[in-house]
Amino acid sequence: MIIERVYVAGNAYDEGEWPWSVPCVRELLGEGLRFTAPVTFVVGENGSGKSTLVEALAEGFGLDSWGGSHEWRYASHRAKSVLGERVRFDAAPRGRRMLASWSARQGFFLRAETALDALDREGLAPGSRSHGEGFLAAFRGKFLRPGLYVLDEPEAALSFSSCLELLGHIDRLSGAGAQVVCATHSPLLTALPGADIIEVGDHGLRRTSWKDLALVDHWRRYLADPAAYLRHVLD
Repeated sequence: MIIERVYVAGNAYDEGEWPWSVPCVRELLGEGLRFTAPVTFVVGENGSGKSTLVEALAEGFGLDSWGGSHEWRYASHRAKSVLGERVRFDAAPRGRRMLASWSARQGFFLRAETALDALDREGLAPGSRSHGEGFLAAFRGKFLRPGLYVLDEPEAALSFSSCLELLGHIDRLSGAGAQVVCATHSPLLTALPGADIIEVGDHGLRRTSWKDLALVDHWRRYLADPAAYLRHVLD
């Protein structure tokens, strides 16, 4: 692993203002978050703060908030988020050199909403292929070396089989000494053996298992009986 713990520097904040009003961010302020596995999935409902969390993690490491590899950390005119400005890390043994030197850092931030722009800057020509194929090109061509790889809902552009390919890339990366942090709604991705799963919500942050995830339970129930869900949303 590269990072052993992430925390927020300083103690001046207003609990009524975003992002300090988000429960998972408040918990990060108090206790920080310790990583216990090379791959961590962050799971939660829309608005729970999972994207806020992973974006700040990427920014704190020096990855551009718009997405892309470490070489493009100045590509966006967008300023760091107030949380990203204050994120700090405790390095794992493998990550000490990387965190001590900007030039030694390696990694990639892939966020679904800005991926097309980031992939274009990386020379992956998204205009000549589908959105999902552009994602796969990034996984094949950029997810290669030990470093920090932060993903925000990568499944958004991927088919079932492409998600399985992504899992293979993540597994090989982690085996080579990289660290992956991924915000996701996918029961397929979170099933990766050995991964740590953190569920965010009104409770803040809590570790859980794949079988105990609410999203896994909902998908099981939906696939077993779609009508039980659809009758609540269809006229």
